[in-house]
Amino acid sequence: MKRIFIIAAFLACAASALGQDVLSCRNVRLRFFSSAPLEDIEATTNKGVSAINPASRAIYFKVPINTFQFKKKLMQEHFNENYLESDKYPYAEFKGKILGDADLTKDGSYPVETEGTLLIHGVSKTYRVPGTITVSGGKTTAEAKFDVRVADHQIKIPSLVVKNIAEVVEVTMTAEYQAATKP
Repeated sequence: MKRIFIIAAFLACAASALGQDVLSCRNVRLRFFSSAPLEDIEATTNKGVSAINPASRAIYFKVPINTFQFKKKLMQEHFNENYLESDKYPYAEFKGKILGDADLTKDGSYPVETEGTLLIHGVSKTYRVPGTITVSGGKTTAEAKFDVRVADHQIKIPSLVVKNIAEVVEVTMTAEYQAATKP
């Protein structure tokens, strides 16, 4: 967790040095949902961090895998130990760019796409994710929903439980950003 704050602080300092504001969020809310024939699986966390540089349109997310909370403790244990191997691969990370012509300095609701690399379970894959960025009264909110194929990130599902876990997981993200303060 300490490294996450160091990265966010570095991004903020680098942007300050260039005279640009960086937007940051220290409590990104993430939810994933897996619908399968025998059982639906859902987990949430609000421990993600994110930064947006409105000038360069760069966007960054990082979330500790072991912070996802499940309704059933056994699901959480299996998720961390058997599937995502959170001791070996402790974070999911997205580095990308906001596409389109949304003016993140003016109030409005902007449909956007981000394109970048999602790293999960030690495997990187390029994604193009639709979302919405809303700027209102100096506050910036980002929302997105997208699908992740577990096989694309080499997450192995044992044949014994294949009917319990879907091949595609729906991910929902919400982040409320604050402008970094300049010294």
